[in-house]
Amino acid sequence: MKKIIRKILREHKSDRHYRMLDKISDHVHLPYFKSMEDFAIDEKDDQLYIMRKILGNDIYISVDVINTYYYVTKSDDKGNLIYFEYPDGRWKKWEYDDNGKQIYYEHSNGFWYKWEYDDNGNLIYLEDSYGDWEKTEYDDKGNQIYFEKSTGYWLKENFDDNGNQIYFENSYGYIIDNR
Repeated sequence: MKKIIRKILREHKSDRHYRMLDKISDHVHLPYFKSMEDFAIDEKDDQLYIMRKILGNDIYISVDVINTYYYVTKSDDKGNLIYFEYPDGRWKKWEYDDNGKQIYYEHSNGFWYKWEYDDNGNLIYLEDSYGDWEKTEYDDKGNQIYFEKSTGYWLKENFDDNGNQIYFENSYGYIIDNR
C-alpha cells in the first residue's frame, strides 16, 4: 500500500496527488504527524495539507529552525489555543467554556485536567488524571466558604457583610472564631 501511495504522491501537485491526500486525511488520527508516517506521508507540504483538511485552514504552522521541524497549532475564534502538535507525536488539547475559561486540558502522555466554574466564574471543581481533586464553595459575595482536597484536607470560612473573615476552621483542628 505504501508503494502505491508513494507512486501517486510523486505526481506532485497533480489532481490525483491531492485526491490521494484527501482520502488519507479521512484515516489519519491523533497524533496526526505520527499517523501520517503510517501512510508514508513525509513531505512537509503534504503533511500540512492533511493537517488543514483535518483541523481547518485557520491552523498556524511554525518551524523550529534549530531542529528543522514543523509544529502546528490551532486556536478558537477567541484566540484560545485549542490544539498543539509536534511532529514526534506529542500533542496537547484545550477546551474552554463560553466565557473563555479553560475547562479541559489533555496531553498525549495521558495526563488531563478538568475545571468547573459557578455562574460567577469562580473555580468550584478541579480534577486531574491522577485522581486528585479540589472542591470550593463561595458565598453570594464571592468569598470562599469551603475548600476540600482529595488528600482529606478541608477548610471552612465565614465572612461578615464587609468581607472580613470572622470564622476559620480546617481539618488540622485550627480554629479562629471572631463572631
